[in-house]
Amino acid sequence: MPDPRLRGDDGADEVRMLPEPKKWPDIVTEPSAEARDRKASEFVDAQVLLAAPKKLMGSLRDIMQGTESPEDKLDKIVKLISRELRADDCSCYVLRAGEMLELYSACGLAQDETRKANFRVGEGLVGEVAAIAAPIVMTNMQPDVPDADGANFKSFCGVPILRGGRVRGALVIRNRLQRAYGEEAVDILQTVALVLAELIVAGGLITRLEINAGFSSGGAPVHMEGVSLGRGLAIGTAVLYEPGISLQDIVADDTKVQKMRLSKALSSMHNAIDRMLNRNTGLHGTESRDILEAYQMFARDRGWLARIEATIEKGLSAEAAVQRVQNETRARMARMNDAYIRERLQDLEDLSNRLLSHLLKQNRVNPPENLPDNFILIARSLGPAALLDYDPAKLKGVILEKGSSSNHVAIVARALGIPVVGQCGDILNSVTAGDQLIVDGDHGMVYIGPADYVVDLYTKSMEARQKRTSIYRRHAHLASVTKDNIKVSVMMNAGLMSEIDTVQVAGADGVGLFRTELSFMGLQKYPLVVTQAALYGQIMDKMGDKPVVFRTLDIGGDKPLPYFKAPEEDNPALGWRAIRIGMDRPAVLRTQFRAFIRGSRGRNIKIMLPFVTEVAEFDRAKALLEMEKVRARQNNIPVPEKIELGIMLEVPALLWQLDTILKSVDFVSVGTNDLMQYLYAADRSNFSIRNRYDVLSPAMLRVLKNIADQCRAAKVPVSVCGEMAGQPLEAMVLIALGYQHLSVTAQSVGAVKVMVPTLDTRQLVPYLEQLMQSREHSLRERLISFARDHNVNITQAV
Repeated sequence: MPDPRLRGDDGADEVRMLPEPKKWPDIVTEPSAEARDRKASEFVDAQVLLAAPKKLMGSLRDIMQGTESPEDKLDKIVKLISRELRADDCSCYVLRAGEMLELYSACGLAQDETRKANFRVGEGLVGEVAAIAAPIVMTNMQPDVPDADGANFKSFCGVPILRGGRVRGALVIRNRLQRAYGEEAVDILQTVALVLAELIVAGGLITRLEINAGFSSGGAPVHMEGVSLGRGLAIGTAVLYEPGISLQDIVADDTKVQKMRLSKALSSMHNAIDRMLNRNTGLHGTESRDILEAYQMFARDRGWLARIEATIEKGLSAEAAVQRVQNETRARMARMNDAYIRERLQDLEDLSNRLLSHLLKQNRVNPPENLPDNFILIARSLGPAALLDYDPAKLKGVILEKGSSSNHVAIVARALGIPVVGQCGDILNSVTAGDQLIVDGDHGMVYIGPADYVVDLYTKSMEARQKRTSIYRRHAHLASVTKDNIKVSVMMNAGLMSEIDTVQVAGADGVGLFRTELSFMGLQKYPLVVTQAALYGQIMDKMGDKPVVFRTLDIGGDKPLPYFKAPEEDNPALGWRAIRIGMDRPAVLRTQFRAFIRGSRGRNIKIMLPFVTEVAEFDRAKALLEMEKVRARQNNIPVPEKIELGIMLEVPALLWQLDTILKSVDFVSVGTNDLMQYLYAADRSNFSIRNRYDVLSPAMLRVLKNIADQCRAAKVPVSVCGEMAGQPLEAMVLIALGYQHLSVTAQSVGAVKVMVPTLDTRQLVPYLEQLMQSREHSLRERLISFARDHNVNITQAV
């Protein structure tokens, strides 16, 4: 089966990066300084043999404007390159189904029928060029290199043929003499490869089936599993983001004219972006707004524009220059591990698409007027402004081939309330525009061409959600008290300013966990104290008398900050993260404490420390807080009469120090997500084992009961803020274990508040004590039976 990630609809593609390529002798991705400096007597410098680039571009333009078939044009181009670069061999390979590079046109020694004509991706130097999607240059090729193939070639220069960011083939020149191919040779081959990409795809040299890697959406219904980036359900019609376009003019005579066209298109694009942001004034003051304003500034980046102008100087049209730079950006992005740089490259990708649409005066990015009333947007990835192009009344969901919860588009989507599923690796190759889709943002699932019964099930589920939402809203402002008169506080988890507005609507009793790192992720640089203080102050203003617990930065692991450089780790979940960063870089923790104090403006405030592993960490953090209180008083800044400092209990080691730390903390919040995975040594992001163990197991419940008992004995308030608290069945159990403060997502508040009045803990507590002595894997089914037998409402959250 061919790997579909190498091919797909243009404009929504990715470069396939295979496993670490084989290390051939003398392979370099750029001509080495050593090779360039060798004596002329030892090497015949290929640079001397190159025709003037503009002359070559002129010949290339004449060929492209001719009336011959695409096959004949390809043959002429190969002969032109062989002649002008004085290569003993010039070969063009086209990527076929099955990851096979087929020799399509050749001039020179490669025409010999006894020579190897086809290479698999990753095989030999030709296959390696396709595998890494980057140029390879060799100046002294040894006989044992597979590509030598007995022809005694000494020099090799190969570049990938890219279109839409995907590998379509490879263009290669070889020589029997040792030649130091320089940057100019590589650059010329890359420019020619851009022309060949149009011939291969637009000229019909490969079939649509090969472009789509053999996938067809017209067969049986398919479901794909991805990662939830935004909760919710949606049913709609597939709309592919950025359908591919074909460049008509690639080579141009007058660079001055092309630069004028580029300038006009840039001005038009800048004005369009400005108008778009002005239309969406509802995002003012939110992290998503900050991202979009930074994107607006990025559109004027001189480095990006300079690269496009330099490419025009080489004889390309303005649109071809944009696409050439875009291809290079995509290839860099596929190889980049740094989250910040990847996000910046993604913004450039989106801006390139917009600029092309203005250059060609085609409606490529701005959606057409006749979109379906309910549509699902499908893309390889999206820039942060992309969602604002669409009518929010029609856009029901988003599916991405890539994406993570910290992506800019995910943050904007959550602010707009749109369900998103990411990391659906082959979705673009599996879907055709117009297909019916279901997006299950709750579970990270996508259904393509679902059967009628699946559509009916999801339709009924969405209708039931609407009804439950109405019921929950009626209970939103009622106190949550059990039948045996235990008052339960149901608070909400949040991380964005926009979520604070939903606290009142959801009926939450406050914010039990405000994840400050999410606000940091939406910014382009580390925020100043005054910026942080303004945010925390606005949150407290909106919350009024309701409590809010601010958690200090829980960065690292799966939550990197784009501008905060952290070392790569084999196991980041157990690495340098959260309070450990604050301990090693106390300035990070101190500035946040400083911002909390300023933002409070003298009001009492609660601060929670994440990932505390030992008592000494808490003691040192508290000392830093005391230093900031002294500093504030010295600067005549109001200091709250009461600053409560608590911990998130999520590291098992702290369980054996709990009696000691309870003498110092003001409150404890149990983070059941991490506590569960560390207790069971089970990575919750691992698909193979993420559901292997249950939070409703005897061991987990006994740990939770021990925590609640010790906190009650020490008279320290304790809450639960993990996912466990947001499900009515699990919340029922937590209340019986002694937890009277729960912090859940906005969608879960109503379901938990509806369950509480139906529960009598006097019936559940003794039964639970008995169950916890069990040897069973999970107590879930027994607890469900109890709820049904005693009429406890455990209807799931919306």
